[in-house]
This record gives sequence, structure tokens and C-alpha cells, in this order.
Amino acid sequence: MRGNWRPERSSGFPAFSLPANPGQCHRRAALLQSRRFFTPAIPMTRYFDAELIGKYSQSGPRYTSYPTAVEFHERFSAADYVRHLEAGNAAARDLSLYVHIPFCEHVCYYCGCNKIITRNHDQSDEYLDQLERDIARQAAHIDPSRRVIQLHLGGGTPTFLNHTQLRRLLAMLHEHFPHFAADDAGEYSIEIDPRTVSPDDLRFLRELGFNRVSFGVQDFDPAVQQAVNRIQSFAHVRDTIAAARDAGYHSISADLIYGLPLQTVRTFSRTLEQIRELAPDRLAVFNYAHMPHIFGAQKQINAADLPDAPTKLQLLQATIEQLTDGGYEFIGLDHFALPGDSLVRHQREGTLYRNFQGYSTFSTCELLGFGISAISMLDGCYSQHEKARSRYYQALNNGGIPVLRGIELTRDDRIRHHVITEIMCNLHLDLKAVSRRWQINAADYFTREWQALQPLAADDLIAINGDCLEVRPLGRLLIRNIAMVFDAYLHKAENSKRFSKVI
Repeated sequence: MRGNWRPERSSGFPAFSLPANPGQCHRRAALLQSRRFFTPAIPMTRYFDAELIGKYSQSGPRYTSYPTAVEFHERFSAADYVRHLEAGNAAARDLSLYVHIPFCEHVCYYCGCNKIITRNHDQSDEYLDQLERDIARQAAHIDPSRRVIQLHLGGGTPTFLNHTQLRRLLAMLHEHFPHFAADDAGEYSIEIDPRTVSPDDLRFLRELGFNRVSFGVQDFDPAVQQAVNRIQSFAHVRDTIAAARDAGYHSISADLIYGLPLQTVRTFSRTLEQIRELAPDRLAVFNYAHMPHIFGAQKQINAADLPDAPTKLQLLQATIEQLTDGGYEFIGLDHFALPGDSLVRHQREGTLYRNFQGYSTFSTCELLGFGISAISMLDGCYSQHEKARSRYYQALNNGGIPVLRGIELTRDDRIRHHVITEIMCNLHLDLKAVSRRWQINAADYFTREWQALQPLAADDLIAINGDCLEVRPLGRLLIRNIAMVFDAYLHKAENSKRFSKVI
């Protein structure tokens, strides 16, 4: 978390320094509000073509990693993970920390996250005991001089933890990772269910060092909220976001979902109007995938209430149209950001990145995951913790690091990861630059893939000029299809059933 640490005498716990001029956040919010009706340089019609969406309708990865998590295997051990942890010290890359807090008081029927539904908050004390072991055991293999530049608390509902528990968690992290970047250099974010926080809570989290918040909104329509068991009024979310701005957060994000039961184009368009009024810096608008055979809570949703395929396309079209008309830049896939947001700047500069937390502006970090099901991304491997709480606790009680599975990256994996990242994040690919970086002849290396791209170029999803590829506006929505051309694992027959539809 950003800021200079100083002792807080009243509690004995370190706290962050806030920006010297918190009022700058109010002026920034006013600026964002004034830009809400900015006319985008690229018209919405260039982003959406229903015929092409139908033509390219298939299942495929979201590429939060390459290779994707379906390639992880249990032959990868805790010893393998430790070896890569220690190997990373030589390069002294900055660190990104992810902590999974699995607890929720209420179940949202659409949710596919790894979660524990309980109102017994005492369970989180035991979980923190185990997290402390997890953090300490991984940190023992990390050079303590390495800087933490990013922290994210995800869930579940991270604010299930009370103030004392959150202080304890942050104290653990700072004890074992003593060098956090200052408040104006790092990103320290927390996912928040607006129903679980007050203005005082938001001020507390800001004082604790968090400078970014992400609010789960999903939909403002009362009937849709009732159908998915997540009731939160527009007025409450509005006031909560206003309180976050008053507290001085650097960035505010919000999540929406299209394709939920009882959604119509009219009702979701109203939700989009309301979210534009709130003007969060970033928006993620996810496609709901109804898979009750995998996610048990979805069995509570009446499938007959789900919008049909043509309606879902209309919902998507309305989303792109209203958000881009309202001043948001279409980053690609399902993400939007206001023009002044760092996601937009990094994409324009060709330095946007993607990891298991989604789009990121820190491309040189190693990501360490803590908690059940947490995923780590090191320079040479990916690793996932045990998903079941009992097995996670057992591994820690036995003195180990609770690795369930993972994968060591081959040179080909690393090359293709770089290429897919360039396409997914920065909307271009220069084979000459790939050749220089990896000391290969990339034009020869990807001869088959370059040929396979030609039909996408014919449909104006991409433009190919010699050894360079540029993603066209229509390709931003179908970016997964473009990246899939370079995926060496998709030939496996079983993989076709393990991914969601690209649209």
C-alpha cells in the first residue's frame, strides 16, 4: 500500500500517510463527471457487428494467463514452487500480492467464485491464523529487499473481516514484506460489496493504505436483484461511491453483469444510465455464464427467466453504445475506462498487462497468491493453492506450502504468453520486436499462425501490414478469437468444453 509507514501510537499498528492534498480527489471526481458525455473518437458502430459475432461464436479462454489454468497439473509440487520463488530473487522483480478472503454472509445466485457462506465471523480468525503461516512460509524464500508495488484483496467478501482483523492482516503482510511502494507509486485495492461498508469503513480502509476500490454492482433493477438474491438500492451504491471519493481513493471501479435473469434491454439500459451517472473510473461488464452443474448456487436461478441469445446480444450492444457514448474508452473484451485512467494510458503506450486479477498496469511483477484457491504467477511457473479449506489448513498444519497444482513454463509458453499479452492488452503485434526480444525468427516461428489470421483480416477484425498486426475496432470485442490463433494447447479436444463462450 502506498505511503510512508509511521507508527500509530493509539493501536501499535503502522498506518499509511495520505496524500498531502486529499482535495485533489474531489477535483478529479468533478473533472470525471464533466467528461461523462464526451463524444468518443471511434463511433460505437465500429465495435459491434452481430453477424460477425455469430460467425465467431465459440468457446475460448479469457487469457488471464497463458498457458491457462486448465493446463495446471498436480505433478507440480510445493518443492517446484519454492524453487521458482527463490530463482526469482536474482532478477529482483517487484511483487504483487493477492489475498483471497473466501467468506460471504449471503449467497449471490450467479456467483462462481470460491466462497464460504457463513454469518459466523469467528471463522475468519482461524483463517487469519492459517494465512499468517501461508504468508510467512512463502516470504521465507523471498529476498526481503524486493518491493511490493501492488496488493489486492479479493473474495468472497474481503470486508467480511472487521477492522481489527484487517489491521492484523496488513500487519502480517508488512512484517514479511517490509518494502511497500509509496501511496503515489503503488496500487492497493480491495473488492467491496457495497452492502457491507459504511462511510466510516471506507475512511478506515483508506487510512489503512488502500487507494483503489472495486464495487460489485451487477444490476440496479429490483426484479433482477431479487432473482439473483443481491438487493442493493441505487441510492445506497451512489452514496457509497460518493463516500469513497470523499475518502480520497485514487480510483473507483465497478462491475456489472449482463445476461442475468429478468434482464431486458430497457431495464439494463437504465442500469447503464445510472452507472454513467456515478462515473466510476473503470467498468467491467461481464457476460453471465449459466453453469449450474458446476456452480451449485446457480441452481437457484430459473433458467426460463434468462434472456435468450438475441437479447443477450442486444444487451451487449447497448452496453458498448451507452458507455462509449458516455465517454468511456473500450479497452477490449469487457472492460471500459475513462480517458484519463491509467489503463487507457498504458494501452496507448503499449505497456498494459493481464494476469489472474484481470488487466493490470504493472507488467514486470511476480504475483504471489495467499489463501484458499489463490494463484501465483512467477517468472517460470504458475501455481494454485488448495481449493478446499480443510486441505488448505491440513497442508499448513503439516508445515508445508499448500500447493495443489501448477505448471512450469517452457520457452514456447513464454514466447506465446508474450504474443497473446500484446494482442489482448496492447492491441498490436510486431513480429520483428518479438524476434529481437526472444532471439528467434518470429516470422518463421509463427508462419502457420500468420496464415490462420488471414480470414480475421478479411473480416476487418485485424489489419496485417507485413510483420505487424493491429487490432481493428471490431476486433476489440472478439479479441479472444484473435489471441486463440497463437494458443498451442487448444488442439486438445477436451479443452473445447472447458471454456466459456467468447461472447
